[in-house]
Amino acid sequence: MTLHYQQFGAGADVIIIHGLFGSLENLNVISKALSNHYKVTAIDLRNHGQSPHNEQMSYAAMADDIFALMDELDIKHAHFIGHSMGGKVAMQCALSVAEKVDKLIVLDIAPVTYQIRRHDNVFDGLFAVAEQQITDRKQADEILAQSINEAGVRQFLLKSLIKGENGYQWKFNHTVLKQEYANILSAPTGVAFDKPTLFLKGSESDYIDASQRPTFLSLFPKCQAKIIHGTGHWLHAEKPTAVNNAITAFLLG
Repeated sequence: MTLHYQQFGAGADVIIIHGLFGSLENLNVISKALSNHYKVTAIDLRNHGQSPHNEQMSYAAMADDIFALMDELDIKHAHFIGHSMGGKVAMQCALSVAEKVDKLIVLDIAPVTYQIRRHDNVFDGLFAVAEQQITDRKQADEILAQSINEAGVRQFLLKSLIKGENGYQWKFNHTVLKQEYANILSAPTGVAFDKPTLFLKGSESDYIDASQRPTFLSLFPKCQAKIIHGTGHWLHAEKPTAVNNAITAFLLG
């Protein structure tokens, strides 16, 4: 599978990976900041953005997609940065083929299988929109609001609603994402990654907690953690300067 990507800047390679329901544009605030010193490759994961659709959403398959793109672009190794589901993909890459990953930075996700289904209401809203003839984004937002209370979440999702020849449709493959949701909740697996790793956590987010510490250390023995205060799961959008400063300091350190 050939993933859609965009590249920025010049220098040592950095690969940036977005989260569930997102696209490479979601992390532009990081990509563009790093492009002053690095060659950044931001990618759309399978079933997202402008990348091809596929029936599988395992972390092994998504990591293989990225390795194939690295081969195509002649990237031998790179720093990896991923948010949420993209963080799990980045972790899977490091646990699978460590020599391709220099430093690893993961934003607000743990290397564990999550038991709570956080996105059932989101899927309800996505399917409700897809099943109706939408005439504009306002109508889509009104339909989403029946399932999703948070206006910010709805606006994030609506970034992936596009108007085509057959009306409005989601860029991401919501059908497969729902079918494969158990895989998305699952943990990355492989051989412990014995290189510098940074986990950034939003202070108000519950995606990372102290009970997961043994798992972090067993898979990433050289990891460190930093809390971005006053942020939730979308820490890079809420405090971009603090997140970019933490990333830059870690890469240069």
